[in-house]
Amino acid sequence: MEAYPSELLLIVFVAMLAPLLAYLPKGYRFPVVVLEIFLGILIGPQMLHWASPDGIVAMLGELGLTFLLFMVGLEIDFDKIRGKPLSLAVGSWFITFFLAMICMFLFNVIGLINTPPILAAVALSTTALGILAPILRDRGELNTDFGKYIVATAAVGEFAPLVIISLLLITTHDTLLHTLFVVTFIIIAFGVANVALHVRSSPLIEKLAYTMQSSGQLPVRICILLQVLFATLTAKFGLNIVLGAFVAGMVVGLAIKKQEGKLLLQKLDAVGYGFLIPIFFIVAGMKFEINALWSTPLAPIQVALLSGLLILVRGVSLLLYKDELSAEEKIPFMFYSATGLPLIVIISEIGVSSGIMPSDRASILVSAGMVSVLLFPMLAVKLRGKFVLPW
Repeated sequence: MEAYPSELLLIVFVAMLAPLLAYLPKGYRFPVVVLEIFLGILIGPQMLHWASPDGIVAMLGELGLTFLLFMVGLEIDFDKIRGKPLSLAVGSWFITFFLAMICMFLFNVIGLINTPPILAAVALSTTALGILAPILRDRGELNTDFGKYIVATAAVGEFAPLVIISLLLITTHDTLLHTLFVVTFIIIAFGVANVALHVRSSPLIEKLAYTMQSSGQLPVRICILLQVLFATLTAKFGLNIVLGAFVAGMVVGLAIKKQEGKLLLQKLDAVGYGFLIPIFFIVAGMKFEINALWSTPLAPIQVALLSGLLILVRGVSLLLYKDELSAEEKIPFMFYSATGLPLIVIISEIGVSSGIMPSDRASILVSAGMVSVLLFPMLAVKLRGKFVLPW
């Protein structure tokens, strides 16, 4: 137990250091998520061996994972993306997923990338809403038509992969019982969402808002209760707890769309992004097997192929948007929607912990995700209007 305080001190120091480093470069700034993972690799057992991802550190990392998915669900504003943006996003995701699955199956058959095709395809079909939203907000594009299509694509690119990965990991019951559990969870989720919509229009939210100035912090505690409740339900039903946390975030988001919800959102941001979520990414970096990147001559090629595949599968799905996006918006849309590190990390972690994916293959996937976060948003900004697709 004596080693834990020093390791926790190091981890919270790294969590504080990452955003400072993100603001140092005068040109392109690295996303904080990438720096947290890099610093986790540096202090972890693969390099300096200053800290290990086990014990209380591992537990805090798990809490950070669930809180991250809770916040992602909370950030989705269905009022802004409903209609054509959402329907196109669903169609685009299915095209992306099936094309990625075909490519990964072929790579697996020829022995180029030996990764479970379905799991890799799920990872490659993700889009990082938590990373893209601040970028679009800073550029003044979040509430434009272009921004709405990006947000819708990212929302589906986070929800659908979580559903697929949760269903893939059900192994303890027969098929009929699986179906009953999933249907039951969906019914409960819709029921709670319906209650949240009614609460939004009631004076209850205003009354709860006053308690946020006291030590009780009742709305924050209700949100934590909902997160734990849905995570527990998914665990009991044999699904993955991250799906429960994500749904809990969407339910809370439905209830706090009014002005009174802004203070609550700020407090949840402080708890999540100020404490738990950075620990998850630092711990993920500590678990990252950096040796896998040069363990075989094919490793760098595999990272490059997966990075290119992220662009390819999103580029094909652009055909659905040919009448919705202008010529200069299509290339940025492709690069933005191919940005997917956080959920790639999550899916890789789940795959390794469940025994579906070897840890060295997970490292290759995460490396491709890092490339997407480092390069794709920057390319989206730099190439806007400079390279136009002919259709």
